[in-house]
Amino acid sequence: MSCVVVISPLVIAGWPVITAAVTGAIASMGFNIAQSAAASTNPNISLSGRSNETTRVDLELEESEILQDSVSNERIVVEREGMRAIFTRDERGALKLCMEGEGHSKADLKRVGEELINRVTQQYVYHRVVTELKQRNMTIVDEQVSADRTVKIRVRNL
Repeated sequence: MSCVVVISPLVIAGWPVITAAVTGAIASMGFNIAQSAAASTNPNISLSGRSNETTRVDLELEESEILQDSVSNERIVVEREGMRAIFTRDERGALKLCMEGEGHSKADLKRVGEELINRVTQQYVYHRVVTELKQRNMTIVDEQVSADRTVKIRVRNL
C-alpha cells in the first residue's frame, strides 16, 4: 500500500533552526555568509556604511513565526554577485528578508529573494519531516530530487 502526502509549510522555529535552514539554502544558491550576529542596524544605512544608494526589496515569509530566543535582534547576512540578503525576525515574529544590491533592479532582487525564501522553506520543511519520521521509527527507503527541486521521500513504517 502506498500514499502520497503533500506538505504545506508552516514555519515555526527558533533562530538556531532558521540559521541551519538558511545555511543549507544559501550553499545551493552560491551565496556566502557575510555576517551572522546579534546587531541592530539603522534601516537607512547600508552594510557598507553609505547612505542607502542601493536598490532594496523587502520580502516576508508568510505563515512563519520565529520564536523569541535569548537574543531578540539576530540576523544573517549573505552575499552573492553584488546582492546582499539580510534575514531578520520582524516585530511580529515573522521571518523577513531584505534584498539589496547596487546595479540590480527591484524585479531581479525580488526574484532572487523569492527563490532564496523558497529554498530556506524547503530546507526547513525537509529537515522537519526527516526528524519527525525518525521520531516515529519510520525508515527512509528512497529520496529523489527532481529537476524542479521537488523532493520525493519514500518511507517504510516498521
